[in-house]
Amino acid sequence: MSKRVLTTESGAPVADNQNSASAGVGGPLLLQDQHLLEKLARFNRERIPERVVHARGSGAYGYFEVTDDVTGFTHADFLSTVGRRTEVFLRFSTVADSLGGADAVRDPRGFAVKFYTEEGNYDLVGNNTPVFFIKDPVKFPDFIHSQKRDPFTGRQEPDNVWDFWAHSPEATHQVTWLMGDRGIPASYRHMNGYGSHTYQWTNAEGAAFFVKYHFKTNQGVRSLSGEQAAELAGKDPNSHQTDLLQAIERGVNPSWTLYVQIMPAAEAADYRFNPFDLTKVWPHRDYPLQRVGRLVLDRNPDNVFAEVEQAAFSPNNFVPGIGPSPDKMLQGRLFAYADAHRYRLGVNHTLLAVNAPKATTAQNYGRDGLMAANPQGRHAKNYEPNSYDGPVETGRPLAAPLGVAGHTGTHEAPPHTKDDDFHQAGELYRLMSEEEKRRLVANIAGGLSQVSRDDVIEKNLAHFHAADPEYGKRVEEAVHALRED
Repeated sequence: MSKRVLTTESGAPVADNQNSASAGVGGPLLLQDQHLLEKLARFNRERIPERVVHARGSGAYGYFEVTDDVTGFTHADFLSTVGRRTEVFLRFSTVADSLGGADAVRDPRGFAVKFYTEEGNYDLVGNNTPVFFIKDPVKFPDFIHSQKRDPFTGRQEPDNVWDFWAHSPEATHQVTWLMGDRGIPASYRHMNGYGSHTYQWTNAEGAAFFVKYHFKTNQGVRSLSGEQAAELAGKDPNSHQTDLLQAIERGVNPSWTLYVQIMPAAEAADYRFNPFDLTKVWPHRDYPLQRVGRLVLDRNPDNVFAEVEQAAFSPNNFVPGIGPSPDKMLQGRLFAYADAHRYRLGVNHTLLAVNAPKATTAQNYGRDGLMAANPQGRHAKNYEPNSYDGPVETGRPLAAPLGVAGHTGTHEAPPHTKDDDFHQAGELYRLMSEEEKRRLVANIAGGLSQVSRDDVIEKNLAHFHAADPEYGKRVEEAVHALRED
């Protein structure tokens, strides 16, 4: 059987892919060698700007299957029938490091799910922690700058990390999560995922509910100690990618059970703390977990760059029956995520295979721009309304409207009776076993003791004291012991 012919990008056959054209034997190369110039020019452009956060990632395809009836809470079509399956793509990631960083590090993990529903793509963008470090998006660039490489030293600096946390007491809850036993997952398969934000569901009658998503791993939660992680990162920086790839290739398909917490919208205003605060969890005794379905990953991408690096998730990709809440961090991300992808991938990134709808067809009036395919044909119009049978609006909102009132301005969130930055961090600490507490204290002290300024150390210690007196006392003693050595 004859082999396929190698061609240039314009389709012309390539005569020699081993030697460049030159001016005589041993002479200089020729500018007319189109094949050489095309290869080098494409090679120079093989990389695109990496994500500012969540740069290091892995992903896989699979399906989501509904196991329980939730139609009383949402009219989302893909959740409408028990047994119904929807194709998904899930991207895992670390947050702070660059594309070349190691997988086994102490860092939150991104957990982003794209549901290819028949009503369009629904993106649920979360983490492996139910809370986050800050509650207002105006602080997000500052927070990330404090955690990334210092512009002078070119490395992550404990002074920057802990100085920001010292001035952000709302971070205490997430710091307790991060420095605890679940701060370094053993693999992507062995960690939970959370929507983290509060979202809105609306049922067929128009009743609104606020929800939080919990993906519980069916493999069991497994984590690494700091020592185990350092050893693994040195041996195989790609440890989590390797584990996910090989598990699926062996047919050991990882899965998660999706649960939701559901709060009737009318209860939000008088709840004892702000239910839209990303630094808080809703106690399960108030809003128990309700099972929704099962997410299974069963197919690896064929090309990591095309399908993982170019995968674009945006929390403003909703479907009918699901919408946003007044969660400030979510509101900021509704803009920021989509804008990041337009910068990295171009305005037509939604036409890429991994991002395009699979169970339906996108129909709109977006045209042109970088890498435009524009398959609509010669008679398609790029404006609406029109007289040419173009797509039209439905008049049906995706979710229930959110009530607003008052004057514009830079307001703090309205106070609730039990709003504070430390209570839930203390509750999390008190839930831990003695061994878990010991490791948590050691992890915090190991980082905080490296800070050069005493006032920054004291500000952070005050946060742990406020969360729980024993917690603060143990961290303080451990830090002082390390600084005296």
